[in-house]
Amino acid sequence: MGKFQLTYRFRLYPKPEHEERLLQTLEICRQTYNHFLAQLNKNEKIPSRLELQAQLPKLKQEKPELNRVYSKVLQMVLYQLYSNLKALSQLKRNGKKVGRLRFKGKGWFKTFVYNQSGFKLIKTGKRLDLLHLSKIGDIPIRVHRPVKGKVKQVIIKRHNSGKWYACLCVEKEVNIVQREPKRVVGIDVGIKYFLTDSDGRQIENPRFYERTLERIRILHRNLSRKKRGSKNREKARVKLARAYEKLVNQRNDFLHKLSRFYVNNYDMICVENLNIMNMVRNHKLAGKILDASWGKFLRLLEYKAARAGVRVVKVNPRGTSEGLSYENPRRDWISACRIKMRGWGGPKSPAEMRPLLAYVPASLIVEAGSPRAYSRG
Repeated sequence: MGKFQLTYRFRLYPKPEHEERLLQTLEICRQTYNHFLAQLNKNEKIPSRLELQAQLPKLKQEKPELNRVYSKVLQMVLYQLYSNLKALSQLKRNGKKVGRLRFKGKGWFKTFVYNQSGFKLIKTGKRLDLLHLSKIGDIPIRVHRPVKGKVKQVIIKRHNSGKWYACLCVEKEVNIVQREPKRVVGIDVGIKYFLTDSDGRQIENPRFYERTLERIRILHRNLSRKKRGSKNREKARVKLARAYEKLVNQRNDFLHKLSRFYVNNYDMICVENLNIMNMVRNHKLAGKILDASWGKFLRLLEYKAARAGVRVVKVNPRGTSEGLSYENPRRDWISACRIKMRGWGGPKSPAEMRPLLAYVPASLIVEAGSPRAYSRG
């Protein structure tokens, strides 16, 4: 039995009066963040978060508009500020050159948090349920999947496209039974094919960014032609934001479905322990590597596997393609077999094996939800 923290993301459909209060809350949170950041910049020694939190009641007397926001939301603004400071100091310890935290300009504060209290999910039995937020109201929410576990926190987020989302953070106890490694697979990620596994599947690289790039360029040009501050510029900005949002959604959908397939069908998954930050220093391949999103795929694979009792083994990538030419059609499959044997601890794959490689189009994964229905050719 283990405790897991999960996050469910649902779309909000606020009415005009709700959206006005949501935007007002974001603006007050932004001003509070900047107020305490200015205070920290003046002090040589950084005070504790609780010391600054104790100033909130007095600040509410000086600025009555703060009373329009739920008290714990303002407390979580301080938590966000100190989390940013902690991340900055960690980068500094890692040898990175860092400056100071920036003040949040208008429109640059995107989220606020209800922690432990001030919220309630109300079931209506209709397509849209209601999310009650203290001092904002009951907002229609599309709960497209059941929420399992106790809701500990609600994060309200506004995207650049103008859409609102609620992230429900839950704590759930899961009975994890570690699977016996009867079905083992090795995975070799790449650019020509998104991945090749040791069972002979070659998954097409969907290249979502590359396919969307021309439209994004047109929308960027349209935005740059519009007069700053005009309504037409705002419309062009929203169109561009929606194009980027669609790109991210397509990529996430593909990665979630593919990672779920491998977790459901194998007991042990062997992958390369890639240092992607070093790999993207190659400027000729950086765009293609980032478009493929190997890092996100491996993260999704790991967290899904942890809940399912599947073991993900990361192996040293050095030498997995040694002695194989780029023209060799079996290069990626042999690499995947080497990764499998290196992670599993078995002997090397025999050279005389000639697999019947199966090309799996990315559209099959998006439409069918898995590469199970692929045809060998």
